[in-house]
Amino acid sequence: MKINPLIENAYQVLDGAELSRDDALALADGIHGNDILDLISLANKVKDSYAVPMLSCSILNAKSGTCSQNCRFCAQSAHHRTQIETYPLLSAGEVLAAARQVYQSGIRTFGYVTSGYGYLEPTPEFLDILDTLDAVHAELPELKLCVSIGILSGKTARMLAEHHVWRYNMNLQTNPQRYAELIADTHTVEDKIRTIRHLQQYGVEICCGGIIGLGETWADRVEMAIAIRDLEVEGAPLNVLLPIPGTPLEHLEPISPADVAKTFALFRLINPSKQLKFAAGRETRMKDFQGLLMLSGLNSLMTGGYLTTRGRSVEEDQKFIAELADFSTPER
Repeated sequence: MKINPLIENAYQVLDGAELSRDDALALADGIHGNDILDLISLANKVKDSYAVPMLSCSILNAKSGTCSQNCRFCAQSAHHRTQIETYPLLSAGEVLAAARQVYQSGIRTFGYVTSGYGYLEPTPEFLDILDTLDAVHAELPELKLCVSIGILSGKTARMLAEHHVWRYNMNLQTNPQRYAELIADTHTVEDKIRTIRHLQQYGVEICCGGIIGLGETWADRVEMAIAIRDLEVEGAPLNVLLPIPGTPLEHLEPISPADVAKTFALFRLINPSKQLKFAAGRETRMKDFQGLLMLSGLNSLMTGGYLTTRGRSVEEDQKFIAELADFSTPER
């Protein structure tokens, strides 16, 4: 069977060319059915050619719920009536115990995450966070610290950079032009982009991705992928919506595994060298198709659970990654 001309044209990415917006939109609109497998195959080749080997990370929800922001998908928003556990900022001792467990499992990237708008000034809580990060680094200096605590100012970004933060997570979530419509209107996507630029100024790497299945179009997914490329970030985590009871999106129909795989493949073609990570939705949405998805251009996964939903064990995922290696191109 002859390869679809749209995919044949996209092979230019393997030669180092940038996939244009028009070509990405043509793939999004014109690739269906069996052609998705060819698109996945190309994305996996691009990953093997340009991206680093598979990496894993684990995160800790260090402050849960009662968030003042109204993100439509989020169980932690105080605007929604969900049944999650809520608690204030964990102590340094509690965070250290979790970090030790991650380190002992063989994972070397630890995500520290809190709910809330963020910190434009160094409040007492923000200073407690800095002390906690110092404590983790002092005991486990090989553990890379990835932090996600919301919107920052130049001042608080600089202070985080001075306290051992390797990477910061700040997701665009969707097409920036539709952020207020699809995500939230209590803050803006420009607030997020400013935070990213502040952190980059101080040498902190950025993890910036989003969520699919919100009711967005294929064009929105392409625009998000291109916006992430333009921000020149290092990592891009992608989540698949899990419609949580009590949120405005609780009745949305989940997107198909084929559409998830196609989305990830497009993200890889648009972002050949980034650390493309599958986060929430991997186990619950993809189920028997997890292996297919991991061959669609991904080179990172979140293991051991998410903020308010459980995931697979670290041991299961380590075995999974080892078996996936048989499908990768030999070391270049």
